[in-house]
Amino acid sequence: MSQMMEKSTENSDEDTVSLRSNGHTPSEGAEKESVGMFGTLRRSIRRAAEKSPLSPGGTSQKMEKSKEENSDEDRVSLRSNTPSEGAEKGSLGRLQTFRRSIRRAAEKSPLLSGGKGAKVTPKADTDDNELEIKPPPSPSLSGSSPVTSPLKMLGGLFQKKEEEEGDGTPQKGTGLKRSKTEPNMTKRDSLLKRGSSIRRSLRLGMVKDKDKTCRPEPLGPVSEGSVEERQEEEEEMKEEFEEMEEEYTLPELPHTPLSVMQISKLIETEKVEELEEAHLNLLALWEEFKQEQEISSQDSPMELAKKEKDLCLLYRDLRNKVCTIVRDSNSLPSRNKELLVPVARIIQEEERRAKEPGGLPDSWMEAWREAVCEGVQVKVESVQLEQKEQNVSWLAVHLCLLGKAIVEDLENVSKQLRWSYPPSFQVFSTYVKSYHRVVGQHLKKLEVQVTELKDLYALLDWIINGYKSERIMGSLSLQPDMKDESSDLQLEDDFLKQLKEKYCSRVKEEMRSSLDRLIELENEEVWSHSKSPEMEENFLTSKIDFDIWTKVKGNAKGSQHIDADLEKRVISSCLEELKHFPKRFETELRRHCSALKPQPLWTEYQITYINSFTALQGHMEGYKAACSDEVEGFKVEVKGLIVRLTQDMEDHFKEDVKPYLRRMMTRKWLTNEEDFKELCNRTTLLSQHCALMRPPHTKELASRLHYHVVREYIGQLMKSNYSCKNRKHARAGAKIHVQWNKLRDLFEDMDSSHEWLHHVGDDLSDIIIQKNKTDIKTYLQPLVDHYPDFSKKHLVAVLYFRGLVRGREHQLILQKLSELKKKRGNAVCDRSQVLFSDMQVPVHTDCLSNLLFSCFSFLLPDN
Repeated sequence: MSQMMEKSTENSDEDTVSLRSNGHTPSEGAEKESVGMFGTLRRSIRRAAEKSPLSPGGTSQKMEKSKEENSDEDRVSLRSNTPSEGAEKGSLGRLQTFRRSIRRAAEKSPLLSGGKGAKVTPKADTDDNELEIKPPPSPSLSGSSPVTSPLKMLGGLFQKKEEEEGDGTPQKGTGLKRSKTEPNMTKRDSLLKRGSSIRRSLRLGMVKDKDKTCRPEPLGPVSEGSVEERQEEEEEMKEEFEEMEEEYTLPELPHTPLSVMQISKLIETEKVEELEEAHLNLLALWEEFKQEQEISSQDSPMELAKKEKDLCLLYRDLRNKVCTIVRDSNSLPSRNKELLVPVARIIQEEERRAKEPGGLPDSWMEAWREAVCEGVQVKVESVQLEQKEQNVSWLAVHLCLLGKAIVEDLENVSKQLRWSYPPSFQVFSTYVKSYHRVVGQHLKKLEVQVTELKDLYALLDWIINGYKSERIMGSLSLQPDMKDESSDLQLEDDFLKQLKEKYCSRVKEEMRSSLDRLIELENEEVWSHSKSPEMEENFLTSKIDFDIWTKVKGNAKGSQHIDADLEKRVISSCLEELKHFPKRFETELRRHCSALKPQPLWTEYQITYINSFTALQGHMEGYKAACSDEVEGFKVEVKGLIVRLTQDMEDHFKEDVKPYLRRMMTRKWLTNEEDFKELCNRTTLLSQHCALMRPPHTKELASRLHYHVVREYIGQLMKSNYSCKNRKHARAGAKIHVQWNKLRDLFEDMDSSHEWLHHVGDDLSDIIIQKNKTDIKTYLQPLVDHYPDFSKKHLVAVLYFRGLVRGREHQLILQKLSELKKKRGNAVCDRSQVLFSDMQVPVHTDCLSNLLFSCFSFLLPDN
């Protein structure tokens, strides 16, 4: 028996080789798997034969009868499902050859009456387990059907295979409807899935020769459920796709096309063979119409017009069906994947016919692209989009989900859908371009709903950076196919520019709102409580400059992440709004702190905000390279604020010391120190405040106040309010010298830059203190050198304070001054060092003394 089994196995192997030579296998892995499946099938057949209850004498007759029944049943089934006569003959020939090889193996079985093993009987007492094992249930039989014959089981299995092959394989001949004759068997899910995979391989492996037909891959037996599931998973994981061939051969058109109603019903179905059959009959009907149109006379124009209308309606329905399948192919890939193959061939054929004379003008390829675009639009619109009221991050979440959906869909196109089309369709490229277009339109709709700055930022960042990034179009999984594709969105003209302008406008609005809020916080935390400002590095300061700088820097840095152009626009928008802030701040400061003006706290506030705006101006200088005009404009406004605040401090000081300076160089001044002490106290307090002010404003303020005090102090000499008679001029000159040194020390401590004012007090006190009138002339030279604007009228006022009002010495002193100024000539005077020209000098003229002096002056030796 073992020898016979080995011989049967050799025959089976020969049959397998024969089947390989005649069949068409898509790949080496599929061939090996098919051979393994058939080996398993043959083993199950042999086990069924070994367990058969047929007696040796009756085995041959019953087997022959079973073979004849199965053969008849197979032939009937094949005739009912074969699409054309030529294909029927080829398919029957191959199946009969295979069945004959099976029969030869069965005839040689030791269980048959005519075989060599007829005398061998199986043991009844040994190997009980083997005898009790039932053969695996056939996938072609229902659960209640008994196994009557291995050949019948095999025939049913191939009948099932041929039916599935008819479902998915494009036919070479005239398309027929599927037969309503169903074999007495149930379809198992695992076999259907295997059939779908095999049909896929058969279509991909179609040969171009019209006379050749596709040989189906042999099916293996269906084992138990766990094995089936494991094999299905392995097949799905290891499934490899091959590119669909560009060229194809159109099957022969039916000689007698179906009716319009029948073709319409075929179009409505969503099955491969019906769709192909509908197209072939529609082409045949179109050819028939053209022939009738050529040979017909003018007697029946209405009938031809009606037929042409029917054809147009059928073409419209077919076109709509094709577009629907293409549109849904990425949303429902499992349902429409098999339909894409005939769809692609229909489009190819219609595009080819459109170029022929009398062809239909509409482009099916363009309709296909539009259908792809519609499918992409459905995909994009299906992405979750929450309401703004429900989720504050609604747009960011939506854009994240949209990017994920795009990548997943393009991966599906790359891995599956593209293989259902010929290369000329450029499927992946078409889907990418469709996404560029559809997503651009989708973002245009979203832009209307976007009003907040964070959402505008998210939208801009997604458009400029996110869409091209490795998260979406730059994804590693898409790179092999994206190397020749553009990753730019297809946006409307000026859409991006308008979006940037909207973003900058919103930045400006939020900047103004933030600045107003800073003023409110300053009032709530400081002004309303009369709170003293904070100290930082021995300077009065507030956090307002840091808050503003942080806001501007945050906007600039965020926009820089998007692109440089937006960064420049954002900085410009911030500075434009910031330009109006100093005046608004000053107005609110004076309104809320008007009651504090007489108090030192008001001065502290002024110094604090001088320091803060000075620091803010320094921060904004960093953006000068990007927005020089806006920085300069802001700088002018800050400078104006600082000048007004410092001028307010200066005016306050001048008003404060005015009564004390007014009483200088008077009789009370000569005997009382109170006024000068108060002047020094006020100056000392100002000096302490100026020490809390950041440079360079301290020096500027101290210099202006130094000049004011000197001019007002010396100006009292020029007013001729008091004359030091009876030798009081010595006391007055000494007192001027002492007080002048003290004032000079105060303003030096304040870091005044007007060192040229230090000499005037000493020069005048030297003139006033002289006992001998004649010696006065010798002290005029330093005064003229230090202060070229010192004139004759100023000298007359000084002499009057000294007590020298008239006389010959008076005139000689005046004449000496004229000589010194004449000798100096018309030297250009530094206008920055003008002191006496700003002093008002009243006229005190003794007419008689001047007249006598003028009359006798000619008698003087010099004249």
